[in-house]
Amino acid sequence: MTKRTEAKYKIDRRMGQNIWGRPKSPVNRRDYGPGQHGQRRKGKLSDFGTQLKAKQKLKGYYGNISERQFRKYYTEAIRMKGDSGDHLIGLLERRLDVVVYRAKFVPTVFAARQFVNHGHVKINGRRINIPSYQVKADDRIEVKESSRQLTLVLEAKHLGERDVPEYYDVDHNKMTARLTRIPLPSEVPYPVMMEPNLVIEYYSR
Repeated sequence: MTKRTEAKYKIDRRMGQNIWGRPKSPVNRRDYGPGQHGQRRKGKLSDFGTQLKAKQKLKGYYGNISERQFRKYYTEAIRMKGDSGDHLIGLLERRLDVVVYRAKFVPTVFAARQFVNHGHVKINGRRINIPSYQVKADDRIEVKESSRQLTLVLEAKHLGERDVPEYYDVDHNKMTARLTRIPLPSEVPYPVMMEPNLVIEYYSR
């Protein structure tokens, strides 16, 4: 069972945004934060506060990744040549749980993490149960045959709230997917604006 430190909708309310674009998000009804102080007027954020919020939002969107793991992605991104913000998003989008989520094999990124953990996914014919596994372009991802009739999987295929991005080649009849290329941040279908460069600034202070 995947361990979560806080409910996913609490992240939405803390950010004040429906970060996954889901119809059931409480932000659709109440656009203030959780708790007894949620409706207090908030002052203008400092540069540090803006960077921190950008980091929390991006980290939360990808299933509330642990701080230790998220910082590892930053460290790897700044070692690579080119735009560190682009590389950070590329590394996050290559996570196996994110690929499973993007391919619409399951309804949420939290469900994707648990789905991978429970051994329902294969890469190039080999079962992988590590959600953070880095998928390479042209790897063949498939849902195990014995797992294809799970209610979770059947429901996800018909979700109308999001589409499969164009940088995927997905066959929902065979339950296979292929990441055709690593996307740029502008190509990733975030329901709200993400600012990876502010995340880089936050860690490089």
